[in-house]
Amino acid sequence: MKTGFSGGLAIDVHSHVYPGRYVSLLRARDAVPRIVTRDGQDRMLILPGEDADASTSVGRPIGSEYWDGARKLLFMDRHGIAVSVVSPANPWLDFLPGAEAGPVATEINEDMEAFCAAGAGRLYGLGLLPVRDPVAAASELQRIGRLPHLRGAVIGSTGAGKGLDDPALDPVWAAAEREGLMIFVHPHYGLGNEALAGYGHAMPLALGFPFETTAAVARLVLGGAFDRFPGLRLMVAHAGGVLPYLAARLDACVAGDAHSPVRLRHQPSAYLPQMYFDAIGYQAPTLALLISLVGADRIMFGTDHPFFPPHVGNAELDTAEWHSPVAHRAVLRELGSEVEAAILRGNAMTIFGIDRIP
Repeated sequence: MKTGFSGGLAIDVHSHVYPGRYVSLLRARDAVPRIVTRDGQDRMLILPGEDADASTSVGRPIGSEYWDGARKLLFMDRHGIAVSVVSPANPWLDFLPGAEAGPVATEINEDMEAFCAAGAGRLYGLGLLPVRDPVAAASELQRIGRLPHLRGAVIGSTGAGKGLDDPALDPVWAAAEREGLMIFVHPHYGLGNEALAGYGHAMPLALGFPFETTAAVARLVLGGAFDRFPGLRLMVAHAGGVLPYLAARLDACVAGDAHSPVRLRHQPSAYLPQMYFDAIGYQAPTLALLISLVGADRIMFGTDHPFFPPHVGNAELDTAEWHSPVAHRAVLRELGSEVEAAILRGNAMTIFGIDRIP
């Protein structure tokens, strides 16, 4: 592994993998989400309506970098990443009914544990949940807590189908709090998609995803989840979406609404420092504002690998320089060496219980 990186070795908390049985599930489907083969190339269609928009209907190329542990380690070596906390990528099991998703979740979480165990101390993971059935999801979280390499679970923004403020999700939050497990909230559906179509994947990913995350986490806060479960460990993707930058406006609008049903112990922005965030913000001012709101100790380095690959052939992917880790390291350097070291690795070691860097 390279050791000459400015700031030293990193821990990547936002890194994805599609376990083999999950890939097989997507290949067997005839509706989005699905994997199709066109002109000898596997392509993934996972976003809602992706097959209906002419600019996105061909999907995105997908290869073994999405499920091969050896290739994950090669990427890490190339970019000075000592440890990755990997999670299944969207759309998880949101497209399956809860009763059907339960056994699949158990199998895939076993696959995630095996994938991480094969990483010689360099891989930890987040499992997935049959979240459409919150009681079953809570039970699966308890089982995840007994798997030595898993540290929690990843979920989407809609929960059981009615948003993260749905009281039906309380068993999930209670189980996560009791087990001390991380819940990683990650977007998938996009928000405002009707205004974002026609420009490929750029607008839905750049705008729709963070808008979705913002609305989902705001609903979780306004619904009082952190009052009921103050020990809930929640990590928010993509530097919190837009929520940190609209937090004061949310405070003002809640306070100024004479008919608001919100009954919280604190103003909404006060709950942000109870959450964790990846550092995928793409510019130093973004992270500086986030740090001012939640503290540098709540933010951790991430890459979103293997999404956004460089424009090279598949054979060159393992040796190519990927934009995401390079760009995010450069942003951290602008924040000073102490903050850089904490966000690159120190925070993740504490938050995810990683004893050492191999």
